[in-house]
Amino acid sequence: MGELRGIPVDVERVDDDALVRQRIAEVVPAAGELRAMHPWGAVDKRSDEHKSRRAVLDALERGMRMRTIIHMSVMDDPRKAARIRQLHASGDLHRIVDEPIQQVLIFDRAVAFLRMTPFAYAPGTLVIRQQSLLTALIDLFERTWDRAREVDEPTHRLSAREREVLALIAEGRSNSAVARALSITEAAVGKHVASVFAKLELPETPDDNRRVLAVLAYLRGTVR
Repeated sequence: MGELRGIPVDVERVDDDALVRQRIAEVVPAAGELRAMHPWGAVDKRSDEHKSRRAVLDALERGMRMRTIIHMSVMDDPRKAARIRQLHASGDLHRIVDEPIQQVLIFDRAVAFLRMTPFAYAPGTLVIRQQSLLTALIDLFERTWDRAREVDEPTHRLSAREREVLALIAEGRSNSAVARALSITEAAVGKHVASVFAKLELPETPDDNRRVLAVLAYLRGTVR
């Protein structure tokens, strides 16, 4: 508990990871809701990962509501991706973001555990019970959740040049304008655009505008 210009601030720094885990374990049994954000995913030790998964499933079985936001890099590991999908199907709803996020656990509106650096499992955690700070963290979580994509939404991989082309199309540029911006031929742009459509599985139909659909996929973050 600190003080800021005479105002009590209920924030404690804990550097001992074992003590942080103990504090979290003390909160979990009485908590009804968990909001979580993880920058790089779960611990690498399989035994620890199994214990973590079992703890989540046990909490879900007793009725805890869980939502988790993860960084897209987690899904690059097939084992971690499978674990995420299992938890998602069990009720720990997951969404994915591309931008950097902090590691934080928010239990109800009572307490938050916030890593002091934006790296998973880095030392130093803030235990926050100050209501104004909790409200700010919850607001950050909800805004991040709203713009995140579903964990089972497919992600399409484009080449660096294809991403450049699509980014310029998203700015409203024509093929000729894209060609000038990238110093390539318009024919080359056409080939890149056709490749983007193929990778995004956007067939030519009289009812759909493929350029618009490709831009929407780009803006949703399902293109990498």
